[in-house]
Amino acid sequence: MICALLIVLLLCTSAQAKGVVSLNLCTDQFLLALAPERIAALSFLARDPALSVFAKAAQSHPWVQADAEAVLALAPDLILAANWGAQSTLAALERHGTRVVRGNLPQDFAAIRAETNRLGHLLGADARAAQLLAQMDAVLAAVPESQSVDAVLLQPRGYTGQVGSLTDAIMVAAGLRNVAPTARMTLEDIATRRPKLLVMADTPSYPSLATDFLRHPVVVRIPTHRLPPALLVCGGPWTADAVTMLTR
Repeated sequence: MICALLIVLLLCTSAQAKGVVSLNLCTDQFLLALAPERIAALSFLARDPALSVFAKAAQSHPWVQADAEAVLALAPDLILAANWGAQSTLAALERHGTRVVRGNLPQDFAAIRAETNRLGHLLGADARAAQLLAQMDAVLAAVPESQSVDAVLLQPRGYTGQVGSLTDAIMVAAGLRNVAPTARMTLEDIATRRPKLLVMADTPSYPSLATDFLRHPVVVRIPTHRLPPALLVCGGPWTADAVTMLTR
C-alpha cells in the first residue's frame, strides 16, 4: 500500500539541509512525502494519527506553532501553508520577506496529480513526485471492476460527502454511486434514498450527540464500510489506499 511504502521511505531518509516549514496539516503531509530531508518544522497536527497518514514519521521532526516569531526563529527559506487559517501570521512572514507558498486542497485524483507535481517541482523533488504518482496509478489500476452500488458517505450529525468532494472521488474510483443529494442528510433522507452501503470514517468510541445519529436503527441496518479518517482529510497520492479499502 502507498502509505506503508511512504512511511518506510520517510523513516529511512537521512537529514540533510533543512529549510522548509509547514503550517498546515495537508502541506505537512506533502512535505513529509516529497522532501522530508528539507523539513525545519511541521504543524503540531502532523503527529496526530487520527488526522495524518504520516503521524509516525512526523514524530522525528520538530513542530512549530503558527506564530511569526516562532517561525522566523527557524530561519526557513520557504513556508508551506494553506489558503485558510493563520492568514495574519502568513502576512507577517511575507512582510518580513520570507517566501510563502499556499497549498491547494485537491478534491479528485486529477487535482491530486497536479498538486503533487506542483509541490514536487517547488521542493526539487520531481522524481519523488513521479514515483508517488506511479504508485497511486498502480493502486487505482488494480481496483477490480464492479457494478455501481448506491452508497452514501455519512459523518456525525448527518453530514455527507457531496458530489465533487474528495470522498466522492474516492467512492467513484471504488465503483460506488454517490447518492447523497445534499451536504447533510436526515434520517428520513436515508430511509427514502435507501443506499445499499454506507461509508463512514472511524469515530470515537465514547458517546456524543454528534455520533448518536450514526447509531440510529435506520442507519445501523445498512451495511457499513469504515475508513481511517486520516485518509479522508487531505487529498494526496496516499488517497488511493482509501479506494483499495472500499473494494475489500
